[in-house]
Amino acid sequence: MMAVDLHNHVFPAPLVDAIRDDGDHMMARLTEREGAPWIEHEQGYAYPLAAEFHDPTAKLRALDASGLDIAALSPAPPLFYYWAEAELCIAVSRQVNDAVAAYASVSERFRPLASLPMPYPEAAVAELERVVDAYGVRGVIMGTSIEGVSLADARFRPVLKRCAELGVWILAHPYYVGNKDGLQSHYLTNLIGNPYDTLLCATHLMLDGVLDELPSLNVVLAHGGGLLPYLIGRLEHGHRVRGETRADTLNSPTELMRRFYFDTILFDPKPLRYLVDAVGEGRLVLGTDAPFDMADTTPGDTVGAVTGLSEEQRRLILGAGAASCLMGERFV
Repeated sequence: MMAVDLHNHVFPAPLVDAIRDDGDHMMARLTEREGAPWIEHEQGYAYPLAAEFHDPTAKLRALDASGLDIAALSPAPPLFYYWAEAELCIAVSRQVNDAVAAYASVSERFRPLASLPMPYPEAAVAELERVVDAYGVRGVIMGTSIEGVSLADARFRPVLKRCAELGVWILAHPYYVGNKDGLQSHYLTNLIGNPYDTLLCATHLMLDGVLDELPSLNVVLAHGGGLLPYLIGRLEHGHRVRGETRADTLNSPTELMRRFYFDTILFDPKPLRYLVDAVGEGRLVLGTDAPFDMADTTPGDTVGAVTGLSEEQRRLILGAGAASCLMGERFV
């Protein structure tokens, strides 16, 4: 069985160099803690710069250690630069995508994904078309919101529509470069904030009618769909009893949820078993979130520990099912 990771991050060397050479312009610093390099953003978020972020050889070793055959490489979310002025945001997006494509060209085990300057939709569409033409990109990573504005907002619809037209799937991924109000302690910005952000994004895509409007749009929800699968009963009940929830779609939230794809990053086979039952193994893709500290570095073991899965179901989750469909390849 081939194992294909569709949620794996890079922070390519040219971006590391740009931050080292001009941290003021890039709004970040390259620092050192206990002899190891770290990235620190002006807004406060800091994280270790693991070698596999920028070194393809280290990434290949990590894939071997995790039992992975293929990895789709997406820019690390702190490289979105949605918070920057237009000139910097657009320039960084182009630089990141060129660097990710160069990184991915090192090995046939890599596939490049891209990031778009989402606050500037016309530029985002232009960059989408460029990376598809230049690098054959099949997927892009987007924030679940764009500086507080939902991905479902009408201003971003041209970008989503063009993704659907080009057959480019979206990895909807929370992001932050500083703490969020009420979540400053205990790493809660990540532990609770990220799953909530994904819930909010997916619910808006469903209830705002985006999935109805764009039936061929393919969206992968990071981190097992965040809180969405586990609150779907509440959304379903609300859709039956509250007229507000039916303002833009008459379709059931339960059915709309099955339009999404979900990665396996739940760290526990029990909720993963529930997710398989809720949406089907054909809607799951393998993910690690490597090399961040919230990564599942043994995703195949996590899937293998799910009770009651057949060999065929495991094969589909590992790569032969949704990953093959989204990437346009046969992973068998």
